Amino acid sequence: MAIKITDECINCGACEPECPNNAIYDAGVSWRFSEGTELKGVIDFGDGTTLDAEEEQAAISDEVYYIVSDKCTECVGFHDEPQCAAVCPVDCCVDDEDVRETEDELLAKKAWLHGE
Repeated sequence: MAIKITDECINCGACEPECPNNAIYDAGVSWRFSEGTELKGVIDFGDGTTLDAEEEQAAISDEVYYIVSDKCTECVGFHDEPQCAAVCPVDCCVDDEDVRETEDELLAKKAWLHGE
């Protein structure tokens, strides 16, 4: 599963630089798949949908920092635990029960994001 940031977030920003996939963004800030990844040009999601990796995506939250679940690998393949959760002073980086992924799926996502 991916990690999510709850409304208890105090917007301290400690989590953002810890993410190896650049999946964490400040409230109200737009994002791109290409940021912090090797994804370039048109990307194919394997379900018939495609998207330009450089295309700006709308912010997911205007109130608190947020995690793009399509870029979150829970730090699998990088660290022993999600680094955002490890550094969060208010424990608001938690498992997103709506986005369930196995370790193999997370490793495959890491490989996809980083061209491995």
